[in-house]
Amino acid sequence: MASCQLRPSPISTLPEIPEATDQVVRPEIGWFPSFKVHRDRVERLKVLEPNRPTTLPAGWPSQINAERAWSGSDFKSENDYIFQFSSEDITEIEAALQFFKGLHGNLGPDDVSQTTFPLPCLGSRLVEVSKTIHDGRGFVVLRGLQPDKYSNFDNVLLYLGVTSYIAETRGLQDFDGRMLLHIQAVVEDVKKHGSMPNSPYVARAQPFHTDLCDVLSLYALNVAAYGGECFLASSAKIYNEIARTRPDIIHVLASDDWIFDEFWHGQYHSRPLLYNFEGHGPGFQFSRRPLTGSHFSPHHPDVPAMTEIQAEALDTVYFLAKEHAVEITLKKGDIEIFNNFSMLHARSGFSDDGNARRHMLRLWLRNQERMWKVPPALEKVSWECYGDNEYRKNAIWDIEKSPPELRIKHRRASCA
Repeated sequence: MASCQLRPSPISTLPEIPEATDQVVRPEIGWFPSFKVHRDRVERLKVLEPNRPTTLPAGWPSQINAERAWSGSDFKSENDYIFQFSSEDITEIEAALQFFKGLHGNLGPDDVSQTTFPLPCLGSRLVEVSKTIHDGRGFVVLRGLQPDKYSNFDNVLLYLGVTSYIAETRGLQDFDGRMLLHIQAVVEDVKKHGSMPNSPYVARAQPFHTDLCDVLSLYALNVAAYGGECFLASSAKIYNEIARTRPDIIHVLASDDWIFDEFWHGQYHSRPLLYNFEGHGPGFQFSRRPLTGSHFSPHHPDVPAMTEIQAEALDTVYFLAKEHAVEITLKKGDIEIFNNFSMLHARSGFSDDGNARRHMLRLWLRNQERMWKVPPALEKVSWECYGDNEYRKNAIWDIEKSPPELRIKHRRASCA
């Protein structure tokens, strides 16, 4: 996302813009794709585009041989990826919480670290979890916390304390300075005034995508009455399948001509979807919405269309992710944490009822020692998230909830 521009715009000064009518001829491709449409496109392009590359681009591996190249069927049970806190672990976490709160000074979430949140026994085991995240299968679920025992503020503190042993640097999640996001259905999922509410604040499902961080973490303060399952898919497995059967698609995914709609007066930028991470190999960085548009954020007519070949490649990734994903049902108190560069993630829709209301705390994290080296094309968005920029100077920690819409004062250009 090297070309992703920061264009802060105070909401109070924004004029109301009429919804534009898109007359651009675009491929038939949805935010959630149709397998039949995909299959028909594949067959059609076999005839229309017969002379495509039969070998991989120079420098790209024929196969990723690593622990992170898994399929969901490889896991016999959830015990294969759950790290269960013992009663002694919980006692140690609670002692660290009290230690932090007993320190002198007006300390807040930014001050939580391994030093201020000491875990003398559990800490070394969490460091091993960090190795799994960065160099192993890429994801772990920490289980055993009981968030109802703690205040909202204490839940934030212990979440930061535990994850500081896995990835200590927290990323900026919007240009208002928001460091923590509350994922919960707090607004009605209906279209109003030409737009619809952001996905973190409604119960709709989300297709496979990546976020903008190195490591993504969710702390389940509560779970829905029905649905809300998480799905993780190995980017290495997806890459291996495509490299083996359709090397031409690797060329398409690694090309820098993908159009990312910024959903702002017809502005857009271009970059690849697939990157060759030094020392680790190929990994994805994209979200479907800027590429396909959606029912709640359609393309502006000034945004060029993707090609049919790109549509085929994008949906090939989606359906392989769906085929090889592992489904994770989070329980209240679970902390899910995974390598955003080594996998795609998705979420099913959910229904809240009574006290069973899904509520996740999201952090974007980085481990400075174990981090994957960021490719040049992603250096700017990496700086926007983790750099010492002007937005971080006014860091916001929403303890109770996030505002009903992101980007209250400033927008993050197509970075969601």
